[in-house]
Amino acid sequence: MAQYSSQLDGVFQALADPTRRAVLGRLGTGPASIGELAAPFEMALPSFMKHIRYLEDTGWIRTRKTGRVRTCTLEKKSFTVIESWLGEQRSIWESRTDRLEHFVTTTHDKEPSA
Repeated sequence: MAQYSSQLDGVFQALADPTRRAVLGRLGTGPASIGELAAPFEMALPSFMKHIRYLEDTGWIRTRKTGRVRTCTLEKKSFTVIESWLGEQRSIWESRTDRLEHFVTTTHDKEPSA
């Protein structure tokens, strides 16, 4: 788990903000310009750009400038990191619940009938 620590901190902090989650949700349908992404939000463009920079710095998105238009796309590597970490967590918890189930069923089978 330590191997993911620094990456996961940024990834989960990025997801903690509703604006950033909405941007990622929109980019899930395909690339979009900064203007398209900012349109639904009632905030100044410089404030919105802070969200874009944070998503880019944490590896969620990639931006590319063509002329005067900056286009954003999802970066799939961040999803791989989260998927790997969640897979490890799922394995740990499934193992724990399997042991608990085994304990409960064997304890129940050993109890004398009243």
